[in-house]
Amino acid sequence: MIERHWYAPRPWLAVLLWPLSALFALVSGLRRLAYRLGLLRQARLACPVVVVGNINVGGVGKTPLTLSLIESLQALGLRVGVISRGYGGSRREPGLVRAGDTASEVGDEPLLFAQSGVPVATGRDRVAAGALLLAAHPGLDLILSDDGLQHYRLARDLELVVLDGTRGLGNGCLLPAGPLRERASRLSRVGALVVNGEATGPLPEVAGVPRFTMALEAGEFFEVGKPGNRRQAADFSGERVVALAGIGHPERFFSTLASLGLRCDATLAFPDHHAFTAADLPQADALVVTTKDAVKLYGINHARLWALPVRARLSPDLARWIAAQLKLRDANGRKIS
Repeated sequence: MIERHWYAPRPWLAVLLWPLSALFALVSGLRRLAYRLGLLRQARLACPVVVVGNINVGGVGKTPLTLSLIESLQALGLRVGVISRGYGGSRREPGLVRAGDTASEVGDEPLLFAQSGVPVATGRDRVAAGALLLAAHPGLDLILSDDGLQHYRLARDLELVVLDGTRGLGNGCLLPAGPLRERASRLSRVGALVVNGEATGPLPEVAGVPRFTMALEAGEFFEVGKPGNRRQAADFSGERVVALAGIGHPERFFSTLASLGLRCDATLAFPDHHAFTAADLPQADALVVTTKDAVKLYGINHARLWALPVRARLSPDLARWIAAQLKLRDANGRKIS
């Protein structure tokens, strides 16, 4: 009910939640002020850090954006690493993501990033995670921080904020009366905005901050247990298909399936980073999931599982813009512009 209020405001609930939002604003504001005044100190890593984050809760597309940046930055000849909190994983101390790790240990997103071929470190303390990553891979050209916009102890060279083109900033209120972790004015101090999807909702106009658009393109369905087996939506015809999603905004995934022409007999939404069990899997001829959920479900039962990968397309070229802003050079020593 509270989340629905964020995007379809109910006046009585706004009044009820306002004191809690005021308390949240006070506590978070004092923390930010402490960093600005130097009472709390930031720590800088030995290579540039780019934070990919948001100011509102809920899925906005940070994971596909990070995966796209990994691929595009590598294509420019840059060595990229990723640090992440590892939300949903049991690991508490900073650690590297290694072959054989599971999503229950390191989190679903870090596992996806590692599968893309880059070194990844997780930890609640992103500074410690970054230091560990650089100790193991000292030649990195830059580090992408998955989320962490509000992790102010980590000094950053660029901040990228992702916005949902449809939902925008909701009712514009801070948690819990609204979806915002920080006020909309925070956007004036970031490096760039990335708008995911067509901007059909109210989006803030931020003077002087570059804006990039992101479109998610669906690939072929692949069988989780046998990734070489591929399907199109039409290939599921005549089967009982159930779609599951444990992501921040599952409706986007279900809408994508419908746009591809896949008729689902049921759609099941779970909380973001949901720890799936066998009991969550209904009887069906085919279960269709996101790649983020697939890494968690693989160890449970992948006999009927099909995953749909998506690729983020950025316009203009965000990876090249990042490299130019950081004055990075490719493997041949040429400055990227």
